[in-house]
Amino acid sequence: MQANEPLNDNNYLDWSQEMENFIFAKNKIGFVDGSLIKPETADPNYNTWLLCDESIKGWLTTAMEKKIRTKVKYAATGEEMWNDLLERFGKESAPRVYELKQLLSLTKQDGTSVSAYYTRLRAIRDEIRSVFPTPRCSCGGCKCGITKTVCDLRDKERLYEFLLGLDNYYSTIRTQLLVMKPTPTLGEAYRLVSEDEQQKAVTEGRKLNPDSTVAFQTHVKRDGPDNFNKGQPRNAKGGKNEKEGHCELCNKDGTNAKDAS
Repeated sequence: MQANEPLNDNNYLDWSQEMENFIFAKNKIGFVDGSLIKPETADPNYNTWLLCDESIKGWLTTAMEKKIRTKVKYAATGEEMWNDLLERFGKESAPRVYELKQLLSLTKQDGTSVSAYYTRLRAIRDEIRSVFPTPRCSCGGCKCGITKTVCDLRDKERLYEFLLGLDNYYSTIRTQLLVMKPTPTLGEAYRLVSEDEQQKAVTEGRKLNPDSTVAFQTHVKRDGPDNFNKGQPRNAKGGKNEKEGHCELCNKDGTNAKDAS
């Protein structure tokens, strides 16, 4: 299987990335991005090109749901099929961007691990970047560095989103990160918060263990066998002393009829 899930109406971004990686690994990416032009019929490589292109069309069609396959299976080339799918599913969708932005604003740590929270945030951010990409200079002669400036601003925005969603439990490390100069990258912030999480877990673990031991020892001393029936006399065999009996003949305690006889 070229992709983890067949292409459907809702997973084009993930699907296209997986398919692009697969085709690139097969050294056939030029057939879908247009860089490998179809040769003329008289060209000796024409049949070889057709064979490879048909293979790519087969990979694409077998990795999509049937209802989508029927709409693109008559594409003349792999590039045409790829572009058709891009036109159909890959264009910016304002409702989807709005949905992702709303989801991003609502994503908080909420008691989960720092790693799980970061992963959720990163997945949403990556999809936003796919459907709402950052514009880049394409003139080739830009000298003002606007592309780098825009990317740096986006990186800072991601950092602030990450810190904003952290639990108040990490307020100290969050404050330290905000006052650092220069401002740390998102990767650096994630590393430092993760280390703080691990340190807190170790410290709290050391506090809990001694307390548990003391509580156990106190319980044993209070309820253990050495203090059971404390204050009650014991006989030589370790049991409690009891009256030795009552003699019916002399009507005295501490003796019995056997002793009296």
